Amino acid sequence: MQLSHAVFWLVAAHFAVDYPLQGDTTAMRKSRHCKLPDIGVPWFYWLFAHAIMHGAAVLLILESLPLALCETVAHFLIDFLKCERVINIHVDQALHLACKVIWLLTYVTLLHG
Repeated sequence: MQLSHAVFWLVAAHFAVDYPLQGDTTAMRKSRHCKLPDIGVPWFYWLFAHAIMHGAAVLLILESLPLALCETVAHFLIDFLKCERVINIHVDQALHLACKVIWLLTYVTLLHG
C-alpha cells in the first residue's frame, strides 16, 4: 500500500470508528461515571469493545497485529483519561492521531525499512 493511502485510511478509519460507529450508547457507557441505568455490562467492557474496534481498523490497514494491539491499548488509555476528565476532547483527538503517525512510522521503519 502506498504511504499516502495508508495515512488517509488510518485517519478515515479513526474518525469512522470514533464517531458514527461508536454510537451514543458506547460513548456514554464506556465511562465509569455513566449515569445511565445499569444493564449488567461493566463500563470497561464498553471501553475495551470500542478500543478493539480501533485496533481492528489498524490491523485491516497495516496488516500488523503488534501495531493493532498497540492501538487497542493506546486507545483504551486515552479514552479512559478523557472519561476521567484528565484530558479534553481536543487532546484526546490529537493523541489518537499522533498514535496513527507513530504506528505508520513504525510500520515503515521497522517492518518495511
